[in-house]
Amino acid sequence: MLEETIQVLAGDCTVVADGADREEHRGRMTAVVKPDNTVLVHDGESYQPVAWLTRADSVSTTSGPPEGFTLVAHKDEMTLRLAAHERDGFGQYPVSTAGTPVGRCPDCAGALVRADGVSCVGCGERYGVPDDATVRDDRCSCGLPRMRVERGYAFDVCLDRDCESLDAAVRRAFDREWDCPDCGGDLRILRRGGLLAGCERYADCETGFVVPAGVVDGECPCGLPAFETESGRRCLDSTCERVAAPAAGD
Repeated sequence: MLEETIQVLAGDCTVVADGADREEHRGRMTAVVKPDNTVLVHDGESYQPVAWLTRADSVSTTSGPPEGFTLVAHKDEMTLRLAAHERDGFGQYPVSTAGTPVGRCPDCAGALVRADGVSCVGCGERYGVPDDATVRDDRCSCGLPRMRVERGYAFDVCLDRDCESLDAAVRRAFDREWDCPDCGGDLRILRRGGLLAGCERYADCETGFVVPAGVVDGECPCGLPAFETESGRRCLDSTCERVAAPAAGD
């Protein structure tokens, strides 16, 4: 179920913004309070708000008599006050992230959209997706779309990591496949914020490399694998400058 809401207040209002300067406006306006406590007060003219407060420290709204309401928002030394002389609307509505449609939710049949991950417009379920992943049209047996992610190979896995883990797929393919250039130990595939190829002899050997977005394309002269990435060919070690384009015919 969607837990975030957006609050909408409308009517004949006076809005006062107090800070370094004081501004006061009156008219029929609509105030929007977003889940992050950003307050936007709009009239019928410009696209720009009459008054606003970005990510306020606190926001309180009170529905007064049938004809009125108040809104008070504070951030640092800034205060925004909105008072309705005549109320046209006062309500809360569910809100979700808007993004590019990528399919249907198998749980509620709501639209799945991609924007900083993939989330359902209907039930609010969210799945973390790497920025470089391509969401595919084909579906996993669980009903979710699959995604294509390049981490040494091009892996096709489910959006839901609990259903089909990208980490496990990369680990099966490359765990202990490469040697540590500093001590000769095996490089293990680990997650430490991102996917790493880290030396098995940690903490005696602290060598580790972030596994890049790309596919393995031969070997760097330093002995580590080379990767073909969106920005060009590179070594697993991002500081290595010895990697070169593959020879013709390779």
